[in-house]
Amino acid sequence: EAILVLAAVVAFLVKAERRDALRYVHAGWISALALGVFTWFAASYLVSISGAGRELTEGITALVAAVVLLYVGFWMHSKAYAQAWQRYVREKLSGALSTGTVWALAVLSFLAVYREVFEVVLFYQALWTQAGPDGGSAVIGGFVVAAVVLVLLSWAIFRYGIRLPLGVFFGASSVLMALLAIVFVGKGVAALQEAGYIAVDLVNFPRIAALGVYPTSQSLLAQASLVVVIALGFAWTYKVAGKKS
Repeated sequence: EAILVLAAVVAFLVKAERRDALRYVHAGWISALALGVFTWFAASYLVSISGAGRELTEGITALVAAVVLLYVGFWMHSKAYAQAWQRYVREKLSGALSTGTVWALAVLSFLAVYREVFEVVLFYQALWTQAGPDGGSAVIGGFVVAAVVLVLLSWAIFRYGIRLPLGVFFGASSVLMALLAIVFVGKGVAALQEAGYIAVDLVNFPRIAALGVYPTSQSLLAQASLVVVIALGFAWTYKVAGKKS
C-alpha cells in the first residue's frame, strides 16, 4: 500500500516536472522508517517493564493487531477498484499541491509509510509473542524473505510504473487481512482465557491452534461475530465504491 502511494506521488511529480519536490517525499518516508524502528524498541521496552503476564500481553497484542488488520482489510477492499484507487491518489495529491508547499508531500509520504510501519510493529509483536522462544528463528526467517520480496517488488513498481492489476491485488490482500484478523481474535481470546480474564466454556469442536480455532464458546463466538462484521463491512465498502465509480 505504502509503496503504491509513494510510486504514484513520485510518478506524478516526475511527469509534472517537479523533481525538486522529490527530496521532501524521500525525507518523509525515511523519517517514517526511522520512527518505526524507535516504535519497535519502545513497544518492546514498555511491554517488558509493565509486569503484565505473558498471556495477558499476548492476548491484548493479538486483539489490537486484529483490529488494525480489520481496518486495513476494509481499506484495501474499498480500493479494490481501479477507479476508486486512482481517485484516492488524485485527491491526496491535489490536496497536497493546493497548499502551495511541498512540505505537504513530505507529510503525505510520512503518514503513508508510518501507518504501514506501525501496523507491521503490532503484527510482528503479536507473531513474536505467539511464536515463543522456539519460534523466533522462523519469524526472523519469514521477515527476511518478505523484506527481499518487498525490495524486488518496490524496484519493479518504480522501474515499470504502476501497471499491476490493482483490483486483484487489493481484493486478495483485503481477504488475507480479514482471515488474519479472525485468526488473531481466536488466539487473543484464548490467551486471555489462559490468563484468567475470560471464562472458559468448552464445546465439542475441533482445535486448530495454527488457525486460532479453539473449542470454547467464547473464542468461537468472537470469531463468528467477526465473520459477520467482515461480511457486512465488505458489502458496505463494495456498495460505496460502486456508487463512486
